[in-house]
Amino acid sequence: MGRTSLTAASEDRGVRLDSFLACRVPELTRSAAARLIETGRVTVAGRTAAKSCRLEGGELVEAELPDPEPTQALPQDIPLDVVYEDGDVIVVNKPAGLVVHPAPGHPDGTLVNALLHHCGSSLSGIGGELRPGIVHRIDRDTSGLIIAAKNDAAHQALSAQLQDHTLARTYEAVVVGNLREDRGTVDAPIGRHHTDRKKMAVTDRGGRAAVTHWEVLERFQGFTHVRCRLETGRTHQIRVHMAHLGHPICGDTVYGARKPVPGLTGQCLHAVGLRFIHPRTGEAVELSCPLSDAFTALLEKLRK
Repeated sequence: MGRTSLTAASEDRGVRLDSFLACRVPELTRSAAARLIETGRVTVAGRTAAKSCRLEGGELVEAELPDPEPTQALPQDIPLDVVYEDGDVIVVNKPAGLVVHPAPGHPDGTLVNALLHHCGSSLSGIGGELRPGIVHRIDRDTSGLIIAAKNDAAHQALSAQLQDHTLARTYEAVVVGNLREDRGTVDAPIGRHHTDRKKMAVTDRGGRAAVTHWEVLERFQGFTHVRCRLETGRTHQIRVHMAHLGHPICGDTVYGARKPVPGLTGQCLHAVGLRFIHPRTGEAVELSCPLSDAFTALLEKLRK
């Protein structure tokens, strides 16, 4: 049983305790956080609290985390595009359409199943039964680089880098419309949509700080090719922020036009770059991967 200590920030004011834990501790889902709270394993300012407790900001939140559970996901021989691999980490170029980990509606055929087949038993157990080794996630219909840890020490180090923003992620996207400036920053908190709980939205009510830096790479008639760098890593962050600017990502049927784009699986968003400090050597590792075939085909079509 491990223990973690977190300090609620000013922007956490009004956020539910279970939601706060799920956001700040990557290996915890919201339901898992709620179970910890209900069993008295979480304290706020030294006292146990209900999962519905709303934070004021500034409190010390301490939680006893359960020991890693053995994985129950099954290995499956699914091809992987491995960009980097050693004894501690593996980085793959995930295709659009591949779910990262098993979940209701997607019990198998996921990246986790593929990693279990490729890596055998050498994956961190911190992610629990269904997310072994998974440090961060990218959406099912987003393609590109994702990193997984092969041992618990690497997982903890990479999770810490994710929290302090030293694990850097760069994306490219095609957005609808023409951005007036050549570059900019969206600094707008993201939380659950107030009416559609399956969506995220820019909101001041319980939202968490979110910062996306963007720059224009190429302009077309009615579309713009952009590069985005995440300073934070909220759910659907780039998709929400670009839609907030009035320029949703092409093919995003959740935050943009509901009609899918022919030839695209989901949104035209690709995790093109990843930089992290190697958990064992302490050296910087910087990786990139080419755009997906569908992304490249869309660019060629727009250029014509």
